[in-house]
Amino acid sequence: MAEPGWVTHAVWWQVYPLGFAGAEKAALPAGAPVEPRLQKLIPWLDYIVDLGASGLALGPVFASETHGYDTTDYFRIDPRLGDDNDFDQLIHEAHARGLRVLLDGVFNHTGRSFQPFTEAMAHGPDAPTASWFRINWQQPGPQYPPEQDGRQQAEPDYEDFEGHHHLVALNHAEPAVAEFVAGVMKHWLGRGADGWRLDAAYAVPSAFWSTVLADVRADYPEAYFVGEYIHGDYAGEVGSGTLDSATQYELWKAVWSSLNDANFYELASSLERHNSFLDAFIPLTFVGNHDVTRIASRLRDPVLLPLALVVLFTVGGTPTIYYGDEQGYRGVKEDRAGGDDDVRPQFPAAPSDLADMGHHIYQLHRELIGMRRRHAWLHTSHTTVLSLSNENLVYRSTGEAGPDGKVPTIVVALNQSDHPADVEVPPSDAILLEGNGHLAASNRVALPARGWAILGNGS
Repeated sequence: MAEPGWVTHAVWWQVYPLGFAGAEKAALPAGAPVEPRLQKLIPWLDYIVDLGASGLALGPVFASETHGYDTTDYFRIDPRLGDDNDFDQLIHEAHARGLRVLLDGVFNHTGRSFQPFTEAMAHGPDAPTASWFRINWQQPGPQYPPEQDGRQQAEPDYEDFEGHHHLVALNHAEPAVAEFVAGVMKHWLGRGADGWRLDAAYAVPSAFWSTVLADVRADYPEAYFVGEYIHGDYAGEVGSGTLDSATQYELWKAVWSSLNDANFYELASSLERHNSFLDAFIPLTFVGNHDVTRIASRLRDPVLLPLALVVLFTVGGTPTIYYGDEQGYRGVKEDRAGGDDDVRPQFPAAPSDLADMGHHIYQLHRELIGMRRRHAWLHTSHTTVLSLSNENLVYRSTGEAGPDGKVPTIVVALNQSDHPADVEVPPSDAILLEGNGHLAASNRVALPARGWAILGNGS
């Protein structure tokens, strides 16, 4: 599948709405008034434009029990965030600024309060929706939720998501489930969304995605679909599932790990594998998201943060910035209840309320995104390592030849050492596009400690 043409210029700003807007940790009581918190994103849309991004990637916005990934009603905006009118207003305001909107769809599993599941539990294997789930009617399930007085809740066992029994796995072999998911996607695309991130796509059979997406694309051929894949055969899964893209976790890991370990060999190896992905599809690239420790906290030496950003914006892919990373926000993900809270914080009411301490990181993002958008060919570019050591790396990113036969290129030089470095680059009429290094000769670049440079011919 060829991705929609508009994705060539896409740079996403990803937000976890429940955290961003300061929503309650659990669903509102029945009858409680709707909280129009989606509107809190509207004052930030001009900020996204100023940053240089072209799209807003939203985390879960649908009715759920707690964190959004335990959906209970796919056709209803979570009352903690608002209602259809709030959603429509956000879409309208985003599109008025030329911003695309990506939704987060959790179609591998649901919350226990999802009506088809409660119906199956109430009426047994003869319930119309019993086949929507992988339920072992003959096997008693674990006690859930835990009872304080020792009583057991009579309930059959069912497949869940990675041992989280409050997340009920869907049966993707059931045609009615495919029809339901396609209906959800088309409903919100019809209300103005531009695409879907498919949560835990790796846990879903690729045949399910190909069936659903064929249905959806028949009505919305310009919609974009990116699957969450953490490891494995990215290209194979994207191809067989007919997705447009997959999350590039391998590159994410190589970026921070190579900087922490002073080992650019790891990054060089990952870039070679990244090229193989680019031959098949354009990955979604990132150095932070809602599920991982923030890059400013992940790096042992935060001074190296610019080098991570340089890689993100100079290699092929569709870059994504996780809200707050562009301000140098810190946050550590922990393996415990509430362990995601530190990386999913509430944002202030308006950009003017941000502290000044992150301004230099924001400006660096603006400069690199501006460079990226002036060289849109980087979206599909491949990289070639030109020189490599533990602490120095020089690579070339190359695009496809234009109508005039010229092949666009840039050269990136990185120095993670705490000493200055003088590195060789291809002799050319190169000029410094960005960075804190300088041309020492026609084929040499002088880099300060922890320095970097992006060279090009100005085209």
